[in-house]
Formats: sequence, structure tokens, C-alpha cells
Amino acid sequence: MPTPSAPVSRLSPRTIGTSAAVITVLSWTSFILVARASADPARGGLLTPLDLAYCRIVGAALILLPWGAYLVRQDRARGLTGSSWLGLSPLSRRVTVSVGLFGGLLYAMLAYSGFAYAPALHASVLMPGSLPLWTALLAAWLLRDHITPARATGLALIVLGDLLVGGLSLLRAFEGGQVWLGDLLFMSAALCWATYSVLARHHGLDAVRATIAITTFAAVTYVPVYSALALTGVVQAQIFTAPLREVLFQASFQGWGSVVISGITFTQMIRYFGPVRSTMITALVPGLSAIGAVLILGEPLHWNLVAGLLLVTAGILFGVRATRLTATPGTVLPNLQTSTGR
Repeated sequence: MPTPSAPVSRLSPRTIGTSAAVITVLSWTSFILVARASADPARGGLLTPLDLAYCRIVGAALILLPWGAYLVRQDRARGLTGSSWLGLSPLSRRVTVSVGLFGGLLYAMLAYSGFAYAPALHASVLMPGSLPLWTALLAAWLLRDHITPARATGLALIVLGDLLVGGLSLLRAFEGGQVWLGDLLFMSAALCWATYSVLARHHGLDAVRATIAITTFAAVTYVPVYSALALTGVVQAQIFTAPLREVLFQASFQGWGSVVISGITFTQMIRYFGPVRSTMITALVPGLSAIGAVLILGEPLHWNLVAGLLLVTAGILFGVRATRLTATPGTVLPNLQTSTGR
């Protein structure tokens, strides 16, 4: 008799977890660089910031809406008839609207608009840096989370880093600069994502279902309205006149890469490394995106940006270490996620 063939070797959990971490960090870093290069009018971008948000939502919706419809059919087959919206979101209407408004719609509009005014170096500090700050404050207010003195120290470092970057830009506003506006938009985008994160934690949402829900809400509300405004000339848009290759690239990168792929790899990274170690890994994003902004985009690296970057990164790591020391074994800490939504 022939010898049975050996079973096909499968990737080890460590390989899968490490690969997921690398893809997540690279995806979040490239999001900042590509968004700035695409939205900056001085670089000859072919699409407006709101066009980029449109591409992000449509690209993600092409994959996630059919996925959501499949999950809804599965839920209904199990007798769960009240946990869907429009047959597309696997979450209820109330939850879909609340998380979708902040995590799907406002985040995309604010973040891409910020890249039209401020450089990627500012986004590297303010978006990842503001996120744990807003998340901690919102969780303390809405979820009654306790901020320990050690964690407060980490948050204070983040505030100092944000002030070094955004504060100096605000002072230059009196000279006619607009960078401060981009900084304000970045911090507002981080606040929206932090609100989404806290709501997801409050409702105990599954990462995949939550991502589908926020994309469903954005697709149902933003896409038809923006399409009508663009076609009638009410808003200045290039989405229907730009080269098709540019639209397809942005839809695939911003939608498939920044939303779908990084969402899946981030969840896989959490499963292997845990929330605390995952947050320490994603603390690499500010530094890597700052280096990329200097080497690839040619942005100047001033002293306040270096100091702000170091303070923000130290604040993230300090806060994560403080949480790890106070957490009991097996504790799940979903509020530690520092995703920028990408």
C-alpha cells in the first residue's frame, strides 16, 4: 500500500501573531503617509479629503456589507431577529448608529480633512497620541474607570507632547498659518475614534461585527448624500472626474487595507499577544510614521516635533506598563486599543 502523504504543515500561532503585528503596524504607518500625500493640495492630490473618505467607505463596504448580510442571515437562522439593521449590519439599529457615527463617518471626514492642512509628522504625534488620552478620559467619565496615579503620569506626558506640537502651531495661526486647523482636526478625529472604542467596550462588541456596523452606517448615510452633492456641484469634488486608477487605488488602500485587512490583523494580534503587549507594539506607529514623513515625504523635523514624539511614545508605554502592573491575570483590557481607525 502507498504510504499516506504527510499532512500539510500549518503556520504556528507565533508566526501568525507576529505576521499580524507586522501587517498592522505597517498598515497604520502607511495610512498616515499615503493620506497626507493624497490629501495635500501642494502635492498635486487628485482627490479632495472628502473624496478620500468616500473611497474608504465604498472600498470597505464592497467587502463588509456582503459579510454583514451573511452574518445577519446566520443570526436569523438561530432565531436572533432583533440584532440587525437593514439586513446588513449584524448589530441593532441603535448600536449601529451610535458607533457608526463616531467610528465610521466622523472619524474618516475629520482625519482626511486634517491631512489637507497639517503635515504627516503632526498626525504621527497627535492622532496616536491623543487617542489613549481621550479614551482614558471618556472611560473614566462614562464607564467609571479609575485612573491610577501611574497611568495619570503617562497621560500627562501625552498632553505635554500634544502641546509641544499643536500649541506651537496655534501660536503661528496669528501669522496666517493653517497648520493649527489640521492639528485640531487630528485631535477631533482621535476623540471620535476614542468615543467609538468606549462605546464598543460598553456594549461588549465583537471587533468584526463592530467594523461591519460602522461601515454599514457610513455607507448608507454618507455615500448617497455625498454622491448627490458631488454630481449637482454643491460640493467641490473630484471623485467622478479623477482618473479611474486613482479612485481604485484609494478604494483598495483606504478601504480594503486600512479598514478590512488591518482590522482583521489587529484582532489576530490581540488574540496572540494580548491587549497590553499589542498596545506596546502599536506604540511604534508614531515613530515609524514620523521617520517615513521625513524620508519619503521630505517633511522638516523640528525640535518640538521630536520632543512631542518622544513624550507621546513614552506616555503610551508608561501607561501600558502601569496598566499591566495593576491588571490581574486573565483580565481583558479592550480600552487599551490604540488604533487610529485607519
